[in-house]
Amino acid sequence: MEIIKKMEENKFDESAVTFEATETANVSAEAQPTPEPPTQSCECEKEKKCKCHCLPILNGILLVGLILIYIFHFTGIGAKGKSLTNADAKPPIATTDGGLKIAYINTDTLMAKYQYALDLQKEIEKYRTAKENSYKQQMAQFQKDYETYVKGGGENMTLSQQQAKEKELQERANRLQGLEAEYTQQIAEKTLTESEKMTKAVYNFIREYNAANQQFDLILSRSFSSSPILYGNEGMDITDEIVKGLNEEYKNVKAEK
Repeated sequence: MEIIKKMEENKFDESAVTFEATETANVSAEAQPTPEPPTQSCECEKEKKCKCHCLPILNGILLVGLILIYIFHFTGIGAKGKSLTNADAKPPIATTDGGLKIAYINTDTLMAKYQYALDLQKEIEKYRTAKENSYKQQMAQFQKDYETYVKGGGENMTLSQQQAKEKELQERANRLQGLEAEYTQQIAEKTLTESEKMTKAVYNFIREYNAANQQFDLILSRSFSSSPILYGNEGMDITDEIVKGLNEEYKNVKAEK
C-alpha cells in the first residue's frame, strides 16, 4: 500500500517532540485508510540537536510599567495587618522645590532576586515538562501500535477488522495532533494566570510600602530591554528595599501555609 510505505519512511523521532500547535487532520477513513503519524514540530540537524522554538517560560513576566502606582488597587499577597514602615527607607528626592517626588525600580533586578518569581518559574517549568512527557508517552504508544499493525499485525484480521483497526489508528493520530495544541494552550494559560497573580502582588506591596514610608508621587520602572529611563539619580533607586520587603513578605506567607 502506498500510504503504508509513506508512513514507514516517516519514522517517529521521540526526542524531537515540542509543543507547537498543528492543524488537526480531517481525513476520512475511506480516503486515507492507513493513518500517518502526527507531523513533528522540530527540524533537527544531523547531530540530532533539535532547533525547536519551545514555549517561552516567563520571559519578562509582566512587570513593565510601575508608573503612578497609586492608581493601582490590586489584590494579591498583601501585608495586611503588618507594618511596612522601614526606618532605612530612602527619603524622597524632589525634582524642584515642591515638585514631584520620584523613585524608580529596576525590574530586571527585582525579577532576578524576588523569590516568589524564582519559585514561580520553577513551577511553570515543572508543569510544562509534565505536559511534554505526557504527550511523548502517548505518541510513543501510538507509534508502537502503528508499527505492530504495519509489520503484520493485520495478517490474521478480516478485511472489515483491518478497516476498523486503521480507522482507530487514524482517530488516535488526529487526537494526538489536537492534544499538542491543547497542551500548548494549557501551558500558556497557566503561565499568564500565575504571572498576573504575582504582578498584582508586587503592585499591591509597592502601593502599601510607599504609603507607609516615602510617599512618592511617581514610582517608575527601569529595565534593560524596555524602559524610557536612560539615566536616573541613584538616590531615586529603591529597588533593593522593595526586593527585601517583598522577600520578607513572601517568606512570612509561606511560613503561614
